[in-house]
Formats: sequence, C-alpha cells, structure tokens
Amino acid sequence: MKLSGTLSLYIGRNFLVSFLGFFFGLLTLILLLDLIELLRRGASKPDATFILMVQMALLKLPHMGQLLFPFAALFGGMAAFWRLSRSQELAVTRAAGISVWQFLLPALFLALALGIVKITAFNPLSSATLTRFQVMEATLLKGQKSVFSISGTGVWLRQSTEEGHAVIHARNLLQHDNTVELINTVTFLYQGQDTFIGRVDAERATLGEGHWLMKNAWINRPETPPADVGEFWLETDLTLARIQDNFAPPETMSFWKLPDFIQTLEAAGFSAIRHRLQWHALLASPLLMCAMVLIAATFTLRHSRRGTTTFIIVSGVFTGFMLYFFSDVVFALGLSERIPVTLAAWTPSGVAAMLGLAMLLHLEDG
Repeated sequence: MKLSGTLSLYIGRNFLVSFLGFFFGLLTLILLLDLIELLRRGASKPDATFILMVQMALLKLPHMGQLLFPFAALFGGMAAFWRLSRSQELAVTRAAGISVWQFLLPALFLALALGIVKITAFNPLSSATLTRFQVMEATLLKGQKSVFSISGTGVWLRQSTEEGHAVIHARNLLQHDNTVELINTVTFLYQGQDTFIGRVDAERATLGEGHWLMKNAWINRPETPPADVGEFWLETDLTLARIQDNFAPPETMSFWKLPDFIQTLEAAGFSAIRHRLQWHALLASPLLMCAMVLIAATFTLRHSRRGTTTFIIVSGVFTGFMLYFFSDVVFALGLSERIPVTLAAWTPSGVAAMLGLAMLLHLEDG
C-alpha cells in the first residue's frame, strides 16, 4: 500500500517538532554551562566583563549546535516514534498494510534535508562565529599576542617584540622535524602599535629557541641606505607547536572554503589532514542523520513489543555515547594516518547506517 500524503506530513511533522524540541533544549543547556565556565575563567581577568562573556557564549553556540544535529535526530526520532507507538497509531498504520520502510520515509527525507542544511547554511554561520569566539578567547582569556595566518600570497606572521611588534611575510614555508623555515621573507618592524622603524629582507628565516635567524639579510630603515648585514636575529616567543596551533582550525573554516584552503595549506608546505577530515565528515553528515533515524526506529519497535520508557532513554544515551566515542577513535586513526582520511570520515556514518538497517531487517523481516 502506498503511503498517503496526509500521513507523510503527519509523521514528518511529528519528527520535525521532536527534533527541534530536543535541539533547542540541549542548546539552551549548553549555553548555560558554557556561560558558567567562561565566567569562571574570566573571573581573574579585568577586561572579561559579564557582557563580553555572554557574547562569547553566544558566538560559540552555533558550533555546539552543529555538533548536536545527529543527537537531536536520534532523540527526536525516538520521542516521535515512541509517541506514535504509544498511541497505537503505528499499529494501525501497520494493520493498513504500510511497512516500516514506508513509515520511515518522511522522517528519513527530513533527516537528509536537515543534514544538507547543516553543511550548506548552518556550518558557514558556525565557522564565522567560532572564529570570532576564538579571537576573543585568545585576547581576553589567554592573553595571546601572536597571530599566524596563511593565504594565497604566502605566509603571514604577526608577533610582539620588545620595541613593539613585527609582521613577517614569506613566499613559502618548510616544516622540518622540530623547526620551521620561511623562504624569501620580508619583515616589517614597528615601534609601539603603528610607528614603522624598518624592514628586513632575507633569503630565509629559521625558527630557533626564542629567535628567528635570518640569512642573507638586508636592512632598510627610513632615511638610510639599505645595509647588507648577512645575518639578522629577531626575537620571538613562538614555537613550532604554537605556530601550528595558530593555523585556522578546520572548525573555523566554512564548508565552501575548505577545498581552496586545503590546496593553499598544502602548497605552503603544511599537512592538511585535519581539514580534509573535517570536509569529508561534513559531507557524511546527511548520511549520519539518516542513520540516527534508523537507529531511533529500532528502539521504538522494540519498545512497542516488549520494552519500556526507561529502556528507550537508556538505549538512546548509550547509543549516543558509543557513537561519539567510536567517532573520536576513528578520527584519531585518520589524523595519525593509520587509515585513509576518507575512510575515517565516512566510517562512523556508514557503520551507524548499516547497524540501523540490520536491526530493522532483523526486527521486521527476521
């Protein structure tokens, strides 16, 4: 029997209302917890006012909401199907000759649509607000003064010095085991915030302990001729780890910008494994959303036959925890290059989908 449009809308509306209810409910709880943690961290910082902490919590919220999508689909699906099962509507639908596969189609379609919305619209918003949050966190709570960025024109580095600050530009970058080497560098020296005091052109600059060693260096100062100094030492508080950490994290990159950024990153000599993993994980999001609906349906069917409300709640929490743990393990294997990045990104979604299908086949047709 074909599923009617009215019944499809009814099932879809139930799932969507449950999804939104859990999504905004969990989001509110996370907002309160984040705000409390930020207030604790900013208690000893004179510039960290209450208004700024609230602003930071709100800026971080879209990123946390992005992580909540699959869990809201799981719990929302269980709640919606449980209500339909408890009111005997699911039993009546089956008696009318509608299989569980037809019954799940509206929810699966909505889950797929929500997954697409997540990566195409919600993710760009999340990446933009998370970037602002991290800048505020670095300046207000961590007191960082160095900022590292990379673009199509090369590598840009800004750092503090005793006199003021320096801005370093390099055409390319080479990463060795324990250090970094910049190629064809131009360093602009400033006194205070905006007083230009000189420029250093060098063939290469090697990061040492507390300094940059620039070789084949020329110094240009205002109203003085260029001087060939051979080597120039520039103090720095940067290390290889801090430079890598100050790259734009993959979470702060929009889904639409990630492919170009990956190419730029690799062209500059750095590994883009984290960003590739993030991009493929975003691509797998619609499949993961559908998998959550399938798993939610298996718990609902078990409930309708022999389970209880407690069983549904415990099963949902346990499944969400195991999925989160499994995803972290697989992603760690991908980051360490033990398995291909594509396989690491798609495995959690694929395994969850196959598990849901297998359980439904066993319960319905087995």
